[in-house]
Amino acid sequence: MLSDAEQALLSLLRANARASTAELARRLGVSRTTVQSRIERLEQRGIITGYGVRLAPDYEQGLVRAHVLLTVTPKLADKVVRSLQALPPVRTLHSVSGNFDMIVIVDAPSIRDLDTLLDQIGAMDGVERTSSSIILSTRIDR
Repeated sequence: MLSDAEQALLSLLRANARASTAELARRLGVSRTTVQSRIERLEQRGIITGYGVRLAPDYEQGLVRAHVLLTVTPKLADKVVRSLQALPPVRTLHSVSGNFDMIVIVDAPSIRDLDTLLDQIGAMDGVERTSSSIILSTRIDR
């Protein structure tokens, strides 16, 4: 379980993982040493496992993003995961319950590129069925 102080630190890091220790300390009202110590503990506990990149909204607006729902052959699910992992436009892969087995979130520079990508995914060994939806806008992104 995380303390309130750790949750506050994680919230600031989610907003800007590149914030300096001094900036984080100022916003949290603690010393830089305290912030550094908390970050190290969170990393050692495996709560923070890495840091990522957030793309500028102007750049992302130029991309075509889609959710691709997949039904896969159970025995070939690992092969499908490896094949999807090898595709750079695949941003996220979730296993889910319900009528589909996986949801893939992809980014493509154009509709034409998205169409090609969807054909690639549909042709993968182990993929039985796909259904895709283009994301028109993102209302909340934390």
